Amino acid sequence: MLAGMAAGRSTISDASGALDPGSTARCLEGLGVGVDRTVDGDGLTTYAVRSPGVGAWRTPGTTLDCGNSGTTLRILTGIVAGSSVSATLDGDDSLRRRPVGRIVAPLRAMGADVRAGTDDSLPPVTVHGGSRLTAIDHTPPVPSAQVKSALLLAGLAATGATIVRESVATRDHTERMLRARGVVVETAGGPTPGSVVIRMDGRQSVTPLDERVVGDVSSAVFWLVAGACHPDAELTLEGVGVNPTRRRAIDLLLAMGARIEEQRPEATEGLASDDGEPLADLTVRSSHLEAIEISAGDVAAAIDEIPILCLAAACASGTTRIRGAGELRHKESDRLAGMAEGLNTLGARVTIEGDDLVIEGGADRAGHGLRGGEARALDDHRLAMTFAVAGLLGAAPVRFDGRSAAVSYPTFFRDLERIRA
Repeated sequence: MLAGMAAGRSTISDASGALDPGSTARCLEGLGVGVDRTVDGDGLTTYAVRSPGVGAWRTPGTTLDCGNSGTTLRILTGIVAGSSVSATLDGDDSLRRRPVGRIVAPLRAMGADVRAGTDDSLPPVTVHGGSRLTAIDHTPPVPSAQVKSALLLAGLAATGATIVRESVATRDHTERMLRARGVVVETAGGPTPGSVVIRMDGRQSVTPLDERVVGDVSSAVFWLVAGACHPDAELTLEGVGVNPTRRRAIDLLLAMGARIEEQRPEATEGLASDDGEPLADLTVRSSHLEAIEISAGDVAAAIDEIPILCLAAACASGTTRIRGAGELRHKESDRLAGMAEGLNTLGARVTIEGDDLVIEGGADRAGHGLRGGEARALDDHRLAMTFAVAGLLGAAPVRFDGRSAAVSYPTFFRDLERIRA
């Protein structure tokens, strides 16, 4: 999306061939951005993006199909709000259940003409560009990197300074990528521990950049849990992004006793990606995990990794409580209910208490507390991959519909087979 905003040519290498970034690319093409794709033997994609710049985008002739990608829909809505074009953004049945009111309200406060379905709460979203935007000072009621990013990217076209105040610091990939592209973004600590204030002046331009994508920690965590819970495992994952605002799942596994070793390159070359994302090679070995308490702040910082962490908790000694996990109800599925139902079907003991998940451990390191069975993945890629790892660890086969894994990790089952063998 940032390459599409910048006038000129950008190259993005080592990108996942997943469906979500593909949805983003197609939406940009609908706005008049040229996108060429090259796929290597490992399934990684290089995108060559040729853009006239956001100021020269064209109004698409059809609805922009965001597929299953909430990231695409929410962030692109903010960008289009600051442009001169008009567009309707929609997606699949799952995406149509994802809330968008949290971006519609603040964008309207900036002066944008944005409308959504079902009382402005659900997709599709229609944006009429060309409005004069004025920066706002906004405190999201629920910390969200997507909301923050949508407002910052709309704020590039606004008069004044856009300020986002977060009670818990969310992933800062957008801020890093903006800085790498010549945009001044200031970040400071907030009034309470762990809070942060992001400030960015409007009327700044995004410049083109060639960069490579770091290994996705949300995908890596599946293998970290598999390696820690399996009785005879040693896995090394190379070039994983260990951004401080994104690595909470790694730190939670370490707190549970996972034997994870980080090795960072000593030389400057390879220490970070082109936009300043820190990298590390991660080696995980068979471990004895102990239960911990996961706070609401932990959930906000590791929201995408909670399903696989639930499986780690099922394999740990003791009872793990995951607090304040209500936001999981609004992902690709109701992950709160889906994880409880699925893991209970497979022999774990999981209960829901309000917005908390309580997981009684007891599966030993061979996963023998997990029995086989049929789990419902609910067309949710993270549930499907979690149940696949449960099958790797359990005493009997696990059956589920795994097609949705391609949304974020199209080579997941190929990698799983390499490890299983």
